[in-house]
Amino acid sequence: MAKLIIHKKEAKTKYYTEDLGDNIKLEMIAIPGGTFIMGSPTEELKRFDDEGPQHQVTVPSFYIGRYTITQAQWKAMAELEPIEKELELDPSNFKEYYEGIDRWQRPVEQVSWDDAKEFCVRLSRETDREYRLPTEAEWEYACRSGTTTPFHFGETISTELANYNGSAYGEGVEGGSRGQTTPVGYFKVANNFGLSDMHGNVREWCEDDWHDDYENAPTDGKAWFSEESRNKLTRGGSWDYNPLYCRSAIRSDSFRDVRIGNIGFRVVCIAP
Repeated sequence: MAKLIIHKKEAKTKYYTEDLGDNIKLEMIAIPGGTFIMGSPTEELKRFDDEGPQHQVTVPSFYIGRYTITQAQWKAMAELEPIEKELELDPSNFKEYYEGIDRWQRPVEQVSWDDAKEFCVRLSRETDREYRLPTEAEWEYACRSGTTTPFHFGETISTELANYNGSAYGEGVEGGSRGQTTPVGYFKVANNFGLSDMHGNVREWCEDDWHDDYENAPTDGKAWFSEESRNKLTRGGSWDYNPLYCRSAIRSDSFRDVRIGNIGFRVVCIAP
């Protein structure tokens, strides 16, 4: 079903495209391996204790979605034969056009962690490539894209750059709240790796279990699991969150079976 189209470079960004049929494409960006400092420094404005202690992590190279999974991409996989569970064809709360953009380009939301995992195994079956959710370390490394500031934009954020509730952060200005998701790529700005919507719009499921801080966290970029934790980890903030919850270091959690209108996901592949 899915066809692979490899692109060697586009504005210095390596990526490939999965063709999911019916003109539905999935763009995957190459993230070079490297070492970074994970977590927030103690002096970062309005940080939380669970963002520390800061620690050095070495992340191998991988591919990650340029955008979060859209409603169209979700439907393409949800229509296929299930592997472990059924998927709702059209679970999202936001189903209207947005400024003339087809609503199918909005991020899928109201999907649980288990739903997202089923999407990944179906996508893997259709493409013969292994897809999964990003680990927490991969997500933050990809989001920061070499930066150390609260946002990959810099020290503050604005509603011209991301979709959140419009509150001011630091010396930034207050903006209006859109009160809903925006189509993926709506903001014509990407980070240094070429990724969009890493701050706001929807929170994003990660592979990892929730931990209260980074004591004894892995340093190899792998997912961190726990027999005691009942919750799964999300990153990235959302359309209804204030900007301190959209920072690169922010961590949050939810029950793995929860379905709400501010959580979606993007996918990772180790090799195309």
